[in-house]
Amino acid sequence: MTRKRLARQLLFGHLAIVGLALLTAGWFTSKWVEDTYVDSQADRLKSTARLLASQAAPVFSGSLAELKRAADQIGQSMGVRVTLIQTDGTVLYDTDEDLANLDNHAGRPEVVQALAGEEGHSLRYSVSLAKPMLYFAVPVRQQGRVVGVVRVAIAAALIDSAMARVRGAIVGVGVIILLAAGMIGWVLARRVVQPVVAISRAAKQMADGDLSVRLPPAEVEELAVLTAAVHRLARQVDERSRVLGRKGHEQEAVLASMIEGVLAVDLQERVISLNRAAAELVGSPQADVLGRSLQEVLRNADLRRFARRALESAAPIEDDIVLHGPAEKILRVRGTALRDVAGRSAGAVIVLHDITRFRHLETLRQEFVANVSHELKTPIASIKGFVETLLDGAIHDPHDANRFLQIIARQADRLNAIIEDLLSLAKIEESEQAADLAVADTELRPVLEAVLADCQAKAAQRQIDVRLSCDPQLRAMVNPPLLEQAVGNLLDNALNYSELGRRVEIAVELRNGEALISVSDEGCGIDNEHLPRVFERFYRVDKARSRKLGGTGLGLAIVKHIVQAHRGRITVASTVGAGSTFTIFLPAPEHQPAGVA
Repeated sequence: MTRKRLARQLLFGHLAIVGLALLTAGWFTSKWVEDTYVDSQADRLKSTARLLASQAAPVFSGSLAELKRAADQIGQSMGVRVTLIQTDGTVLYDTDEDLANLDNHAGRPEVVQALAGEEGHSLRYSVSLAKPMLYFAVPVRQQGRVVGVVRVAIAAALIDSAMARVRGAIVGVGVIILLAAGMIGWVLARRVVQPVVAISRAAKQMADGDLSVRLPPAEVEELAVLTAAVHRLARQVDERSRVLGRKGHEQEAVLASMIEGVLAVDLQERVISLNRAAAELVGSPQADVLGRSLQEVLRNADLRRFARRALESAAPIEDDIVLHGPAEKILRVRGTALRDVAGRSAGAVIVLHDITRFRHLETLRQEFVANVSHELKTPIASIKGFVETLLDGAIHDPHDANRFLQIIARQADRLNAIIEDLLSLAKIEESEQAADLAVADTELRPVLEAVLADCQAKAAQRQIDVRLSCDPQLRAMVNPPLLEQAVGNLLDNALNYSELGRRVEIAVELRNGEALISVSDEGCGIDNEHLPRVFERFYRVDKARSRKLGGTGLGLAIVKHIVQAHRGRITVASTVGAGSTFTIFLPAPEHQPAGVA
């Protein structure tokens, strides 16, 4: 459909109305002028005919010389044709035509009326002159009797010529009026259309997103109302856009900050929304996923099947799914139908919660309970067995009684050590979680020398050379008693697992704003398969030897949590048959004394 400009439509409509009005007025004016002109010519002919009739009455039956002269004079002066007719229709005289060419006029309409004693007129075609003529006939009376007829005529072409001039004038005036009306209409159309064009341009800019457009006040009342409505609409759209934008940003911020992955799909299983956590879980870039099908995005068949179930199910569903890869992940997935404002199904929302760590912790808890039960059960069973043996009579044998009581005492000490380590570990974990461990800027060498002093007897007993390498001025942010306990546990393990006559070294250095405390031994070392788990509670590389040495299995776990409570970290490197090195990384003060490296 071809679109038309409003200004042209208004102008053409205006011109059509004006043209129709001018045409109607011109037609009526032309008709009125024509009727008026014909009437005026008829009156002129009537007056001329009456004048001749009054002159012709006395002499009509006698000599006509005077009457012919009067007819010629009047005919020439008035520009009319004068015809004198007898009562029998015979033409006595005609100013414009030879009598030989004229037939009897008794049957002419105007003559018939005049012979009947009335004035007659007609507008008809003249046979003798071969052209239209306007006739007026007056009876000539003598003593009340009609003795002849005087007829006066004028060519209709004169009337037509005059009317043509009149019509030309009417048309000229009409054209001038139409042109003037067109100019006025164009100006008025422009004045009307310009505000409309401005409003439409502003509406287009608003549709393109520019809501700051403001229109000048309109002079037309209706356009002023429309302009005000457009401004009000722009404000409302701007406010709603701001609200929607703010809600959108809030929603994006909420989704982005969620640790759970959120995945939304439509009925065709195309991804319509995906937060960062979900993108990380499914292993696909967030920007490359939107609009693609689940078949392209998800490599896990179980997750795709769950998404289809969520689309088909009216009630929320839940399941656990394992994602296989370099690092296996366990996901708790919940799916529910996504509905539009009308309540119709529009897709599904799937929430992905990574419970790998939770499952790992659950496994550790179960193992911890089992290990604690096992560690406590062994000494308790031993104590109970020897007590029952004593009660059965062995108490009366001094040698057996003394030996059994010593065993009971050792097992009690072992129980006490396990309980003390558990309490210590619980207290350290509490400080770690609360992040309220009291630390201070402390020189490290005195703390490490205290550890050496506590282990000196055991080192001498095993003929192990313990060396300390630490700058006296090197400092770190630590809790001295806890650091002493952590390094003491590491040193005790190094002494226990080193052969006689070996060497253990404690070295401290400053690197990248951290204080590194490493404990190295030349013992049996740890196989690589055990390294990731050596800091777990009750985990033992060599269970028989560990129990033989009196360990509780909690020493390295305590060390790890002490270091974490200091906001540090611990690593281990080991070679089987060559020894192990445990390294503690602790935050160091920003400013160290000069010369400390």
